[in-house]
Amino acid sequence: MKIKIVCVGDVKEKFFSQAVDEYVKRLGRFCKAEVCETKEYAFKKEPSKGEIEKALAYEGADVISKLEGYCVCLDIKGQNLDSVELSKKIESVKNQFSTLTFVIGGSYGLSEEVKSKCHFSLSFGKMTFPHQLMRVILCEQIYRAFMISGGSTYHK
Repeated sequence: MKIKIVCVGDVKEKFFSQAVDEYVKRLGRFCKAEVCETKEYAFKKEPSKGEIEKALAYEGADVISKLEGYCVCLDIKGQNLDSVELSKKIESVKNQFSTLTFVIGGSYGLSEEVKSKCHFSLSFGKMTFPHQLMRVILCEQIYRAFMISGGSTYHK
């Protein structure tokens, strides 16, 4: 199985990228994992609602070009799953698709077009997280899901 994580923008803090790299390395025993970054729209000043929609469309076109297999977008309005439920979700997807793609939006989220192209919307709760930190959280939860499926004591 291939796990692909498509992210809008790049990671600026070294400690976040090191954490993501560590979990991608750990995932290597279960699947091929990769992180794909797309360009984040750069605003010159505080954007209007129209400018944000334009930016989401711009970012979304690049994200859509990277989607493959079963696609899951991270969205605050998505479905909340606990770690065991996420593990079961990944197991069921693994039986039908060779690639599972997760999508993390930029500062303003994801366009409706991107969301409509995804099979599932996943929420990590009502809190807002920086999209760079969300990469670490998502990678850890994917790793935890595989450990749960394998019967490891990692998940307590």
